[in-house]
Amino acid sequence: MLSRQPSRFIVVGLVCAILLWGVSLTFANEIDESLMKKRRQQGILTGMPFMANLAPRTFLDDMGRKLFLAKPPTRIISLAPSITEILFSIGLDDEIVGVTEFCDFPEKAKDKTVVGYAQPNIESVVALQPDLVLAPKSFMRVDLLKKLEQLKIPTFILDPHTVEEIMAHIKLLGRMVGKSEAANEQTRILRKQITELSDRLKGRERPSLLYVLNSDPLITVGPGSFIHHLIVLAGGRNAAEGATSPYPRLSMEEVIRQNPDILLFPVGRFEGIPQSEQDRWRRWDTLAAVKEGKLFQVESDVLNRPGPRIIDGLKQLVRVLHPEVMTEDVAN
Repeated sequence: MLSRQPSRFIVVGLVCAILLWGVSLTFANEIDESLMKKRRQQGILTGMPFMANLAPRTFLDDMGRKLFLAKPPTRIISLAPSITEILFSIGLDDEIVGVTEFCDFPEKAKDKTVVGYAQPNIESVVALQPDLVLAPKSFMRVDLLKKLEQLKIPTFILDPHTVEEIMAHIKLLGRMVGKSEAANEQTRILRKQITELSDRLKGRERPSLLYVLNSDPLITVGPGSFIHHLIVLAGGRNAAEGATSPYPRLSMEEVIRQNPDILLFPVGRFEGIPQSEQDRWRRWDTLAAVKEGKLFQVESDVLNRPGPRIIDGLKQLVRVLHPEVMTEDVAN
């Protein structure tokens, strides 16, 4: 039986705050408003005027902020497990000088200096002398971003909503760190496997699936989240497809009305639904999923993290929704 994890772990791999979504959205809006008003041309966000003769490379993050890099950064701090996984997957190692406490893949990530996650230690960040900080929008507090700007530490924000955006981020980070070839190959493999899975799923019915990110309160995924997109790619129909937010709260009345064919629960080291809570769903014996015994688990690390292992999460979803098409693995 799984032990109950602290509620803050529910949001680890999403790079979107699940339980704190409303709060983080407020912070994000404040950041957007304050930074968009004072957007300016700067060299590596140092306050120095951008000079054309320096021929820097220009990158645009998911908050519309411009970042200018004259050369690939050599000291990078990652503030999300998914970002850490992307950096390692395209060939970085020594360049990664700081990570979060939840960055546990690949194994080498555990050897890096920990600077925190939702509350990164600013002193630890400064001590590592980074020339680039990569962070998810949902956990980038307005006060922290302003402090990093004051300290002239370049910060780049990522906020993917679809699988395509995840692959675009891999390519973008590849260009930023001078690993375009490896990043392009990574996305080529991902795209090929996704296409092969899509071909296998053509013409099949779409079972409805409810992904239970948190059970009390009941939180799931909706349109605007990359996991919603993965459910669709896997040949399913999201039971919360009519929601108006990426991570909506649902009432049991709404769940009963939607009557999902499948209930899916994340499990893992840092986040997940304890077995005792999964078992309590069986009391809702009018649900089709409960009647048919279709309560399944998925590894939270591969489904909740918007990085290169989303293909593993997609395969697990396909095995749940359409096990008959997964008799053979997809090729690289």
